[in-house]
Amino acid sequence: MKKKELIIGLFLFALISTSIWAWLQAGKPKAPDTTFATITGEMLPLNTLSGKAVIVTFWATTCPGCMKEIPHLIELYQQYHSQGLEIIAVAMSYDRPDQVIAMAKNKKIPYKIALDTKGLNAKAFGDIRLTPTTFLISPTQTIELHKLGNFDTNALKERINKLL
Repeated sequence: MKKKELIIGLFLFALISTSIWAWLQAGKPKAPDTTFATITGEMLPLNTLSGKAVIVTFWATTCPGCMKEIPHLIELYQQYHSQGLEIIAVAMSYDRPDQVIAMAKNKKIPYKIALDTKGLNAKAFGDIRLTPTTFLISPTQTIELHKLGNFDTNALKERINKLL
């Protein structure tokens, strides 16, 4: 009798746990279906990064807050990339590609830099107009964080650790 009760109890626990997880996920918006054009010429659909945590940050070469975040993004990339984190920094449509490329080289940025020359990525993420704007996307492609302005590096690390 105890074995049967244990099996039923485990089954109910699994059912309730799965239901709670599904309910929590249902309230989170899905990442948009968009493709990034990187400065290396790569076309990178966001949905191909399913299974990885992804930071998408919208920035501009003329944005002081964005420049302040670059060393922190480099640190995050170096710390978490081998564990499955990807970072895509999307330059705003008003940034000249040659300036974006020069800055990426000058700052020795190791993560992917995308050019959003037509503003399609910004539109896909809710018509982003202000920088920096950062999104943290889960391996299941839900938006876990949407931050306008500079992010708190330690708080972001905590969220990344939960996703990896």
